[in-house]
Amino acid sequence: MTRKTLSKSSKKQRALEILSLLHHLYPDATCSLDYQTPVQLLVATILSAQCTDERVNKVTPHLFGRFPDAESLANANILELEELVRSTGFYRNKAKNIKAACGMIVNDFNSIVPNKMAELLKLPGVARKTANVVLAHAYGINAGVTVDTHVKRLSQRLGLTKNTEPVKIEQDLMKLLPQPEWENWSIRLIYHGRAVCKARSPGCDMCKIADLCKQNLSI
Repeated sequence: MTRKTLSKSSKKQRALEILSLLHHLYPDATCSLDYQTPVQLLVATILSAQCTDERVNKVTPHLFGRFPDAESLANANILELEELVRSTGFYRNKAKNIKAACGMIVNDFNSIVPNKMAELLKLPGVARKTANVVLAHAYGINAGVTVDTHVKRLSQRLGLTKNTEPVKIEQDLMKLLPQPEWENWSIRLIYHGRAVCKARSPGCDMCKIADLCKQNLSI
């Protein structure tokens, strides 16, 4: 494949071209976690750390059947909560954070999951990744770019960031993408990472955005 020369000034345009292709490839992409309320999305996202969404979706029906809202989760027996989320990994820490976060939601936010980044980040177990997911999918607010393992890996491979820390990667991407598309970028890149650009065996030969990949460009 012919190598191309990419100036720094064209990086934003290339990000937009990648975004357009991702829209075409995954037009119906959306959050793959199952939930009915903002607090359920918050809990599911906390559980998704170091765990697949598929596994989380197997756990949450029983979990939310037993504890459907912030009040019941805040008052849940911690041992029962741990057992319900055990298969998601790191279950003791996740159960502790879920219970504490829901207690804060009940006591400090009138049982309503806050819709502001600064307030969400006060909740135990909630960093920017979780907060971005909740704001985007529960409230329709694009406050940042959700950076999970797929978004991190692909954004680096595509040459859109040289950083390794999620917060710095997010800042780089926010400069390249229009705000209304921040969560769309994350969701579609996650789909592409799962289907094509996998961690150990990227399917470069079948990748529809390969021509825009760092590996095929002189940067």
